[in-house]
Order: sequence, then C-alpha cells, then structure tokens
Amino acid sequence: MLDDDPYRYCPLCGAGLEEFHDGERARKRCPACGWVRYRNPTVGVALILLTEQGLWLGRRRSGGWCIPCGHVEWDESLEQAARREALEELGVVVSLESVFNVSSNFHDPEQHTVGVWYLARAEGLDQARPGGDLVELRPFPLDALPELVFPTDRVVVDRLRRSAGRPPGAD
Repeated sequence: MLDDDPYRYCPLCGAGLEEFHDGERARKRCPACGWVRYRNPTVGVALILLTEQGLWLGRRRSGGWCIPCGHVEWDESLEQAARREALEELGVVVSLESVFNVSSNFHDPEQHTVGVWYLARAEGLDQARPGGDLVELRPFPLDALPELVFPTDRVVVDRLRRSAGRPPGAD
C-alpha cells in the first residue's frame, strides 16, 4: 500500500516521488534521478534459552513479555547479532545450537520484520541481568507463560510445547 508510505520526496535529489508499477507491485520512484523506493523488511534474531527452570523471557520497556530479541545491524551476520543481543539484553555469552524457527512478523504495521529464532545455551543464566529493551528477565515453565507481546513468539512457543522443549528431530 503506497498511501501509508511516509516517503514523499527523493532522498537523493529532493524531487517529488511518483507512483509506477514494477510488474505486479506499485512502487514510488523519482522522475528526476530514477531512484526507486523499495520497502523491504528488516531482520531480527531471537534467543530461545530453555533450561530446567523454563523458557527465559524478558519484559520489555514498552510493556509485555517476549523471547529476548533484537535487530541485525548492517555489518553483522545473523549469528553475530544473536550473540550481541544476548550480551546486551541478558548480559551472558551464548552458544547457538541451531535455527529453530524463521517467520515473517507483521505485528507492527510500521516495521515488517523477518525473525530468526535460535536455540541457544548460556552459562551463568542465574546471573543474567536485563539490559537493552528489557527491564526484567526470568524463566517461566512452558505451561505457565505470561501473555507474550509478539504473536510470532506465541507460534514459536507452540512449536516448543509440541516438541516437549526439544528441537524437532532430537532424540
């Protein structure tokens, strides 16, 4: 939908943008310099830390609980971003076991994201401290979770419950 796109002027030359059709999709482009406005999702990573105490969740500054997560920076790999987010939001070093889930996130109409959830392990989770966007951090049993703020986290939790807390295919 072009009506909700905040871009009205070309960021390169300042000319007003015009609508055009690029195959099946309507886009905006600059008639002066040819710049095309592509609206692409950003990528986020999340850390599934499942221990005997339960699934570790963080309460966000903006309210609500979530699987600890964050955006991938321009110069980072997915794995680097996941490790950085663990340090920022949990204060712990993690080892990434495997990708558990990949999903498009449409919960924020202003920011479409693609999320990658990693199964991870961390030493010293009892010493974890909330940071970044989190103000509280603690484990919850899979059958007694608080309301999760992100719908895709609920999908991931449902998968975790079906796999009894183990990644699919684990013995």
